[in-house]
Amino acid sequence: MAQQPLMPKATAVWLIEKTSLTFEQVADFVGMHPLEVQAIADGEVAQGIIGYDPVLNGQLTREEIARCEADSSARLNMLHSALPGPKARKGARYTPVSKRNDRPDGIAWLLRNHPQLTELQVAKLLGTTKDTIAKVRDRTHWNSANIKPRDPVILGLVTQSDLNAALAAAGERAPSGGAPVAGPPPVADTPEETAA
Repeated sequence: MAQQPLMPKATAVWLIEKTSLTFEQVADFVGMHPLEVQAIADGEVAQGIIGYDPVLNGQLTREEIARCEADSSARLNMLHSALPGPKARKGARYTPVSKRNDRPDGIAWLLRNHPQLTELQVAKLLGTTKDTIAKVRDRTHWNSANIKPRDPVILGLVTQSDLNAALAAAGERAPSGGAPVAGPPPVADTPEETAA
C-alpha cells in the first residue's frame, strides 16, 4: 500500500479494539507486520497508546470497515484526502560543505566550455550567485589563484541531465542569424606568460 494512515500504531490500536478485522487486514492497512499487530492485540506492544479513529479523521468509512469485516480476504482502501499534499520546496540548491570549495572550479569550467549559458543559468545549475560568477570571470575572486576549471558533473555539483537541459535551453535562445557558440572562448594569457 503506497499511502499509509496518519499515526499507524495508534490507528492499529483503534482497529484492533473497535473492529473484528484480521491481523493481516490491519497490518496491511497500517503498513506493519502481522506479528507486530498481534503483539499490539496481546498487549505486549503499544501499551499506553490511545487509539486513533481513522473514521473520525476521514481516512476510512464505516462501510469500508464493514465490507472488510464480512470478507477476511478483502483489504481496506484509504480515502483520498481533498487536502493538497506537501509542495516541493523551491529555493537555492543545497551543496554539501565538502563540495562548496569546488564551486568556483565548476563556474570557471562552465564559463570556458559553455559561454552560451547565461549567468542566471549557471547560478541555478551550481547554486551560486551572479556576483560569484562575475568574480570568477573577472579573476577577482578571493581564491582566483587556485581556481582550476573542472567539470561540475564530475565534481558532483550538477547532474548531466540538468546540464544538458540548460544547454538545450541556451541553444534555443541563440540568435536566429546563426548557430549558438559551441567552442570555448580564447584563453587569456596570464601575466606570467606575457612576461616571458
